[in-house]
Amino acid sequence: MRTATFRDRMRAGAPLAGTFLKTPAYQLVEVLAQAGLDFLCLDAEHAPFDRGAMDACMAVGRALDLPMLVRVGDGSAREILQALDLGAVGVVVPHVDSAEKAAEVARAARFGLGGRGYAGSSRWAGYASRKMPELLQQSQDETVVIAQIEEPEGVEACEAIAATDGIDGLFLGPADLSVGYGYDHQDSDEVKAALTRVGQAARDNGLGYMSFVPNGAKAQEWAAAYGLHMFFIASEHSWMRGAAAADAAQVHALGSGGEGGG
Repeated sequence: MRTATFRDRMRAGAPLAGTFLKTPAYQLVEVLAQAGLDFLCLDAEHAPFDRGAMDACMAVGRALDLPMLVRVGDGSAREILQALDLGAVGVVVPHVDSAEKAAEVARAARFGLGGRGYAGSSRWAGYASRKMPELLQQSQDETVVIAQIEEPEGVEACEAIAATDGIDGLFLGPADLSVGYGYDHQDSDEVKAALTRVGQAARDNGLGYMSFVPNGAKAQEWAAAYGLHMFFIASEHSWMRGAAAADAAQVHALGSGGEGGG
């Protein structure tokens, strides 16, 4: 029941490890599900996920009860509806820099007048096998809406964003935020102050608090320094390249001792 309890665990501050999936291949969902991760996030903002690829990846994730998030391309109702109907437990919405935007994306993810359109024949709804009251309750209990704070304006509005009804978590985007502050690195005092401030806003409102990190060591460091507890660690690109490079280097090191005999 990992998917059914994901929202509760996230909002309770449980340590959660996941990654951005950049390659639209359902086989990678199967592989990463064996790695002990708590969730995957399909990156439909920066990676080539069309609707068919998202559908296939989501089918495997749901079958394996691996909580699946989607970072949507934008905060439009269409993007959010598509991700949720295909089976995502929630969405990560980029560029939320005001309480007004937070309210719009939260409404788009919830059933009701002016919100998410109801369809009982989607994967999320069990393909017409379940009744409306049960599905409405499932949405209230399980659907996750994460606001990505990645502009200075979002940091300034983070308290109001965190207090917006229907927002379940705050994701601080360190790279975009650093660029927004005018830096070409992620170690500025402004970003450190933002990590602290946004984290406090999340805790004050009982929300999950998360960010992108390159590795587990950085996750431990930022957990201690800023109270982060949910981490989007690297991506399958970084993990494949890093492991391949390490093994290749070990083989190439065989030639460092000079010509070998045969």
